[in-house]
Amino acid sequence: MVRVRGRSLHTIVKSCLLIERSDNLILVRLCSPDGTNRLSRVCVLALTEAVRELSQQNKPLVLTGNRNYFSVGADLNEIAALGGAEAYEFSRMGQALMHAIASFPAPVWAAVEGHCMGGGLDLALACRGRIAGPHAVFGHRGAALGLITGWGGTQRLPRLVGKAKALQMFVAAEKLHALDAFRAGLVDAISDDPVPEAMRRAANSPLAVLLQRENVVLTATRLCHPRID
Repeated sequence: MVRVRGRSLHTIVKSCLLIERSDNLILVRLCSPDGTNRLSRVCVLALTEAVRELSQQNKPLVLTGNRNYFSVGADLNEIAALGGAEAYEFSRMGQALMHAIASFPAPVWAAVEGHCMGGGLDLALACRGRIAGPHAVFGHRGAALGLITGWGGTQRLPRLVGKAKALQMFVAAEKLHALDAFRAGLVDAISDDPVPEAMRRAANSPLAVLLQRENVVLTATRLCHPRID
């Protein structure tokens, strides 16, 4: 049984992230000081670096926030202060993060409680699957603010919910609560406790089981033949 907390987990605090490791998966929790888990430039860089480092371990990954916020997305005050070149650079930074998650060698699941907005929605969309808490809210208010995402959400969202629903969310800034998100195909399931459910699905997915088996074989081979790389 996978536990979120306990002596079996090795915890690392890194910038705006809390990384908890177990034998068969990794939990990455967004934890900004104000609790809204804004994807500032510092946080985007830290998360990208962490995901790239963790990709070397061939373990499933679960991304989550807290009970009120998965992530509200980019820091709008920070964005307002960016010039053209800086804004373009920030867009590329976000794209690099989403690519790192989408191309992760093991399954990546998002456990979403509370608000999942803007770039936070882009982050969840980059994952292979999403589990929502009963009070989760999904939305992208960029158009209402004169902004449009450059982090891949405009491509990934229509594939899940269809073009019409995606346009409502992007252009009309429509929010989807958990049940509507499930009916639309945005989330895979609703759970009263989405983190353990996401961890269970990530750890038990066929690819995860295959990777665990390969890791066991590789470890046994190295023990029998120490010179093999």
